[in-house]
Amino acid sequence: MLMENRNVIKTDITIVGSGIAGLFAALCLPEDKEILVITKEQLKECDSYLAQGGVCVLKNIEDFDCYFEDTMKAGHYENNPESVKVMIESSPDVINTLVELGVKFDTDTDGDFDYTREGAHRRNRILHHKDETGKEITATLLSIAQQHKNITFVARTTMIDILEKDNICYGIVCEDEFGEMGTIICQDVILATGGIGGLFHNSTNFPHITGDAFALALKHGIALQDINYIQIHPTTLYSKKSGRRFLISESVRGEGAVLLNENDERFTDELQPRDIVTEAICREMKKFKTDHVYITLPGMTSEEAEKRFPNIFEACMEEGYDITKDKVPVTPGQHYMMGGVKTDINGKTSMAHLYAVGETACNGVHGKNRLASNSLLESLVFAKRAADVIAGDKDVKSDDIPFADLAQYPEKAEREAEFRHLIMDEIKRKDKAFYDKWCNNEN
Repeated sequence: MLMENRNVIKTDITIVGSGIAGLFAALCLPEDKEILVITKEQLKECDSYLAQGGVCVLKNIEDFDCYFEDTMKAGHYENNPESVKVMIESSPDVINTLVELGVKFDTDTDGDFDYTREGAHRRNRILHHKDETGKEITATLLSIAQQHKNITFVARTTMIDILEKDNICYGIVCEDEFGEMGTIICQDVILATGGIGGLFHNSTNFPHITGDAFALALKHGIALQDINYIQIHPTTLYSKKSGRRFLISESVRGEGAVLLNENDERFTDELQPRDIVTEAICREMKKFKTDHVYITLPGMTSEEAEKRFPNIFEACMEEGYDITKDKVPVTPGQHYMMGGVKTDINGKTSMAHLYAVGETACNGVHGKNRLASNSLLESLVFAKRAADVIAGDKDVKSDDIPFADLAQYPEKAEREAEFRHLIMDEIKRKDKAFYDKWCNNEN
């Protein structure tokens, strides 16, 4: 219970979100800073924990131009070239740090890293831990962060407002699991709240990840960028059940899986960028008047698939499908935000002392469509850069801290409805065609 018997908590830095971006930022901040990490549900209920495919890395300098072009092409050349350059150049150091911290990546029989390839990559440059790379990295970082005395974690606590005056952030207003509200006063706030999947009927995201940071940005005039650039993943496991959709990773197609229509015909190059594959699937569904297509992995035995993709293989088997022998029904689902709270390459937002990292942030690195397995890397690279800037910031804010009238805030249901409409109305304003196609069935 965070707010029990007190309406105000003071700390040095508040991080909102316990995913890979928030955790890495916390670990990169100076240990003499008191850091409070709050998260909306349990600590491990974050989308980075679900990331299957892997994390990209620049293997050698000869691959830079190819990696850069692959990222730019996937993003329809709407990427910020500086952000892309920073991400790629920073990747070897970040991966080395992860390995030093104890993250285990799969290796080949010689003990060297087993690099794989996914859609729109021309070379094998993706490190992975089976098909649970996000879980391996996030769990490792969380375990280490929990041992740091300067980092405090509080679960089931929701940010409901940003405390600001004259475009300077002084902290946040939050509500704990018992409905108690209060303010957290701090020098800096890092937003790492993830995307907006909880607003969609079909999504691979946890349902509580509903874009709270974007709604608050709209309320406070904090700059957003490309809020309508939302990636639809081509292959989620088709189900009539409610709840989060299970992702069948692009890495499965990278290892030879093919897509089939109702006539058992291949209809696209499975290794094209995600948006192109999604459009191809949508055309087939319209053509055959179905709500799914099929994926199968004929180039692997059951034993090989179970070893390489244990999580995916098991999930398919639970639905009655052996992905190496059967046609597994799949359908597109909302997956990832390329847009978000606008930042520079150091995570700075348009509000002083407010930072955004991970899927919450938009520094332009992904452009209009994210290249597979760049998300974990982006989260790590720019979280560290934000932490480094905060560590070196000597700015002293005014002691005139704005007052938060806790009585003004509506009940949870009303607040959630307001946030949802703010975000969806902004997406509709920016891109009505996308809204009509993908957002009209939001919760």
